[in-house]
Amino acid sequence: MEVTTAERYASGGELGELPAPNLVEAFYASVEKLGDDAAIRTEDDSYSISWNELRERVHRIAGGLAKLGVSKGDTVALLLNNRPEFIPCDLAAVSLGGIPFSIYQTSSPEQIQYVVSDAGSKVAIVESMFLEQFDTARENLPALEHVIVVGGEGGDHTLAEVEEMDPGFDPEPIVDELTPDDMLTLIYTSGTTGPPKGVQLTHRNLMGLVGGVDEILDLPERGAKVISWLPAAHIAERGAHYYLPVIKGVGVTICPDPRKIGESLAAVRPTWFFAVPRVWEKMKSGLEAKLGSLPNEQREPTLKAMEAAKQKVRLEQAGEEVPKELAAAVAQADERVFANLRKAMGLDELVACNVGAAPTPVEVLEFFHAIGVPIGELWGMSETCGVATCNPPSKVKLGTVGPPVPGVEIRLADDGEVMVKASSVMPGYRNLPEKTAETFDEEGWLLTGDIGELDEEGYLMIVDRKKELIINAAGKNMSPANIESHLKSASPLIGQAAAIGDQRPYNVALIVLDPDYAPVWAKGAGLEGKSIEELAGEEATQQAMQDAIDEANSKMARVEQIKKFRILPTEWQPGGDELTPTMKLKRKPISEKYSAEIEALYAA
Repeated sequence: MEVTTAERYASGGELGELPAPNLVEAFYASVEKLGDDAAIRTEDDSYSISWNELRERVHRIAGGLAKLGVSKGDTVALLLNNRPEFIPCDLAAVSLGGIPFSIYQTSSPEQIQYVVSDAGSKVAIVESMFLEQFDTARENLPALEHVIVVGGEGGDHTLAEVEEMDPGFDPEPIVDELTPDDMLTLIYTSGTTGPPKGVQLTHRNLMGLVGGVDEILDLPERGAKVISWLPAAHIAERGAHYYLPVIKGVGVTICPDPRKIGESLAAVRPTWFFAVPRVWEKMKSGLEAKLGSLPNEQREPTLKAMEAAKQKVRLEQAGEEVPKELAAAVAQADERVFANLRKAMGLDELVACNVGAAPTPVEVLEFFHAIGVPIGELWGMSETCGVATCNPPSKVKLGTVGPPVPGVEIRLADDGEVMVKASSVMPGYRNLPEKTAETFDEEGWLLTGDIGELDEEGYLMIVDRKKELIINAAGKNMSPANIESHLKSASPLIGQAAAIGDQRPYNVALIVLDPDYAPVWAKGAGLEGKSIEELAGEEATQQAMQDAIDEANSKMARVEQIKKFRILPTEWQPGGDELTPTMKLKRKPISEKYSAEIEALYAA
């Protein structure tokens, strides 16, 4: 991978030939290569389907969908948890030239109605547990003709019935006619700044992306494994745990409960693992708690080894020589301690691991590099088919999201906004020509809304969202995400933090306790059995939080520091009022919902 750079421009270089003209032909190539190898399985192997069997099931479902009237250009709505039926259902729709798209499981009937209506779907595939809210939404969806139920009864048809409608169906003549510029899917944005927008992605977008990412990840030809555990409505899940595996022949293990991803890691030992920052933060906190609870004779040398490993990482990142004694000590610690940690966590077979969707504290990245897990940040958005830049495993730069992947060009506008050109960039939003026009400049560059910086090697650093920057009363620009990153790094007791300060004299923070760590901390503080709501008001909690704020403030410029804070007696759930399903802050709703608490922090 060769990156071309200039002061405000970077290119990942030329992209090679597309892996295939469309997703289904790429899938067929994987089937021919892997045959009876497992394609999709559950952790206990109570369900396991080979590549050959997957093709047969895709064809059976496609036959049923065709009988129900699905043809080229028709959208098909999917509302499913992570389960084995998702990939064959989605692929079946694609093999007919259809445009399947996923709905977030946390969606209300109103949100379901909006996206299904905007997509103009006649057919929906719905898991039985979501049928009640879907039926409510259906009352205002007169164009929706068929609801197919998975995992239960109800709707108009069960998936099993659909598979028997035309079991000998062969979609290959349709697949042969699918071009790279035909539509593949819709990704509905999480709607943090208004109604969700339907990002239209084509087969070319996907093939261009996978071709570029594949050069960086260098996955093995056979035997690679990933875990499906993120919501399929997000481009990260579709890209990492569906599209890439189908195209490259990677086995997928289903984790039906994302809260149990730690257990799945240990059971599956994936080849590539992608997670949002909060997952890595929690793993770090768990490991630190485990190391801290060791007997004295083990704890002290282990913590000393950890500090030595971090020092080695810092020297390597600075491009400085690592003393032989330090290198030898870390190698010994790796053999004695860190290798066992990696194995216990299920991270010992990784070829690559990545984090994205939100900023990651450098302390978290440094910690995992120290124990031999070379986690690298990547960056992209639905509009770029998920990934635009990625740290190569062989040369991760902490604090950056990596250089452009092959086939991607990055340019910085005068105000620092990151602009992208690539074959992976969407053609536009569904039914929103004006929004589409606003999102591209006159030269065809995608305006991402992110503010960034490029270093001399073309590695990109993301400052923050352009519209989310804090500009205080004195006109100073600050990144709330950077401030929040320092806060969460200061204490595992902090589950979420929202920095407030736009047009204000100083910054304040709303803090939410971590629901997993808070009970552990409470036990040690003599507050065992107290609820999150009760803990928020305890004097000991307030003092622990002040200590964490002081620690975070010591690492920030004076103008960025948090002067006051409020611990909220609640939890913030993914997909709720405060967080998107991928745990990004919904800043405007937070400001509105907690306006009284915020104003109280600024009162004299």
